[in-house]
Amino acid sequence: MSKIEIYSKPTCPYCVRALNLLEKKGLAYSEINLLDEPQRHQEMLDRAEGRHTVPQIFIDGKGVGGCDELFALDASGQLDKLLKCTQ
Repeated sequence: MSKIEIYSKPTCPYCVRALNLLEKKGLAYSEINLLDEPQRHQEMLDRAEGRHTVPQIFIDGKGVGGCDELFALDASGQLDKLLKCTQ
């Protein structure tokens, strides 16, 4: 099964949308809440290749971007393909 990690903040509507999509698709994920764990913010920045907003989503360690990118992957069918390839 693919490892999905998402850096988020509960006050962020884009984070909520991304999490809802993952849940709707029945995908297991690990959420890093940056309000609860602010010390991990630098970790996110180091991994996100210049992106600095939340959410930041990683599938098997590869950054896929934020909410808009996740929805674009889903709409194009690439998200399912990416997850099937890594399962």
